[in-house]
Amino acid sequence: MLHVSMIGCGAIGIGVMELLKSDPEVAFDLIVVPEANVANATPVVSSLAPAARVVARLGETRPDLLIECAGHRAIEEHVIPALERGIACMVVSIGALSEPGLVEKLEAAARRGKTQVQLLSGAIGAIDALSAAKVGGLESVVYTGRKPPLAWKDTPADGPFELDRLTEATVIFEGSAREAARLFPKNANVAATLSLAGLGLDHTRVRLYADPGVSENVHHVEARGAFGGFELTMRGKPLAANPKTSALTVYSVVRALGNRAHALSI
Repeated sequence: MLHVSMIGCGAIGIGVMELLKSDPEVAFDLIVVPEANVANATPVVSSLAPAARVVARLGETRPDLLIECAGHRAIEEHVIPALERGIACMVVSIGALSEPGLVEKLEAAARRGKTQVQLLSGAIGAIDALSAAKVGGLESVVYTGRKPPLAWKDTPADGPFELDRLTEATVIFEGSAREAARLFPKNANVAATLSLAGLGLDHTRVRLYADPGVSENVHHVEARGAFGGFELTMRGKPLAANPKTSALTVYSVVRALGNRAHALSI
């Protein structure tokens, strides 16, 4: 059995526990949330993972695996110290790694702890193909993301654009993956994931649209190089509990945990 501690009890964390509550090979031991949220999170966790405790710190507990589903601050606060203690970790909030030096901090912490940190694919596919293409010769990667206008509320696009009045697809950002992830950290994790698998944050091009013609999160990736080329289009349903997050992000966490816990991995 895989003993898991999880950072976060928001829409992603709850979705993961819901899908894995009947899996006998995965046990949630601790759910880490901010001190102020412990009381509110406890009944939710108890209904999905009755054996789990809700705490504000991992403390001296040594789970088989620590998974981050809490947002960008959790990487510095919880993941890096856990890696230094030799605890294997998974990270969902890939957009945080646009912060200069944070990838290197994660790698250094994992080396000191003689363990590994895995960056999850989240809402996008073809990460294995992109990583393989990088080995064979990758020249360009362009990511185009389309979401309904209201999915961009409370982002830097909310103000410069009248999101509730748009009648046609509108480019709200064009630039590098690093800048996209910095400006839209809750909406552009896909861009950061693609860049880390491929050409890096500064050489992956990103275009983001607020599009009233779509009801889903639409991701398009085009990669070219010595290996050949590929294009991928994915239409991801948003989480009902959080329209800024793709439901596929939850499924990618469940798949990754299953691959660690089960005898057969793919």
